[in-house]
Amino acid sequence: MKLKIVVLAKQVPDTRNVGKDAMTAEGTVNRAVLPAIFNPEDLNALEQALRLKDQHPESTVGVLTMGPPRAGEIIRQGLYRGADTGWLLTDRKFAGADTLATSYALSMAIRKIGDVDIILGGRQAIDGDTAQVGPQVAQKLGLNQVTYAEEILKIENGKATIRRQIDGGVEIVETPLPVLITVNGSAAPARPCNAKLMMKYKYATCPMERKGDEPWADLYESRPYLTLNQWSVADVNGDEAECGLSGSPTKVKSVQNIIFQAKESKSLTASDDDIDGLMRELLDEKIIG
Repeated sequence: MKLKIVVLAKQVPDTRNVGKDAMTAEGTVNRAVLPAIFNPEDLNALEQALRLKDQHPESTVGVLTMGPPRAGEIIRQGLYRGADTGWLLTDRKFAGADTLATSYALSMAIRKIGDVDIILGGRQAIDGDTAQVGPQVAQKLGLNQVTYAEEILKIENGKATIRRQIDGGVEIVETPLPVLITVNGSAAPARPCNAKLMMKYKYATCPMERKGDEPWADLYESRPYLTLNQWSVADVNGDEAECGLSGSPTKVKSVQNIIFQAKESKSLTASDDDIDGLMRELLDEKIIG
């Protein structure tokens, strides 16, 4: 069965390694001091897409991302692992988007791509932790959706069978295509980059990433696959009022940078008396129990 698969991916600041300078005085993320990475759960989603491609060899996998020109690195990371193409939504009019405006832009891009069988994305991004974008994209496109997926077990007779995580266990669900699936971090990790694909795509860029004086600039004419798709609001027939800040009803009232400090510490041995004393203290303070 030939499948057309799109993976929603995001370049995010590495909020797993936050230091004292990670926030500005205004309470916003100081992206300059945090490395930009491929959102971890989006990598899990990419792996599920590539496994489907392995099972259905005529299938194609494309990576769709939104961000500044440097976010083209996310598409390259997908190509290095086996994706076939990618699309970067980049336009100043996309800036400042909340989940609603982001899902609108992504849904318009997917409409432009057309005839997509499966859309995959991570459960949530580590710079927001909302888990809203995937479901919102599905709603805007009128698609079936399955969230918290751990593995796509099979695609057969126009239906997907998926194992998903729920409170207290797992469940197996079946849904007709097309479908949007969000993937948990507990799913299989992404495969490593392929050395041959890295050599093939290392100069792949979006037009806005280029300076124009690169020594390999002549390759873009002879090797069209090195030019990544770059779309603006107009390219996806988007309504500017629904994009970026103007399309974002979410307003952040305040953000506080809280640093936890230990007021006191105790040293314990492994003796039964010390452990019993600690347990009594925790129970008396109602910390446990």
